[in-house]
Amino acid sequence: MTTTSTGTPTRPSAAAELIADFVSTGGRLSDRADLAQFLRQHRLVTEGAIPITLADLDEAITLRDGMRSLLDRGTAPDPEVLGRAQKVLDGLRVTVRLEPAEQAESPLAPAVVDEVRRGLARIAGAWAAVLATGEWRRLRL
Repeated sequence: MTTTSTGTPTRPSAAAELIADFVSTGGRLSDRADLAQFLRQHRLVTEGAIPITLADLDEAITLRDGMRSLLDRGTAPDPEVLGRAQKVLDGLRVTVRLEPAEQAESPLAPAVVDEVRRGLARIAGAWAAVLATGEWRRLRL
């Protein structure tokens, strides 16, 4: 929970909670099964088998590491880590929802059919939401 400038406690948005969970996975995102579990746990993919490649896992870890680099207030962000994460984001296709769903973390929706990339696109949408609101500045690792 965070507080406003008046000291009133506020609850993080669903997008901020998703990003906080994603960046704090650490060693819990070490293989394809871990990624599948995370995506299912956060309802970022449909139920059922998810074929996850090593490249998918690498993209997820790269994206997570880039976000962590920005959110880690103790050190300056590593430009190489940010550059690799940006390439992952650049490769994810999202679209803007005309009428966002009630539970949507972001007005951005995945525009890809691959389940894993759809899940990563939803994380990208949540990242866009916390950037747009400035909420990313209040996220702590």
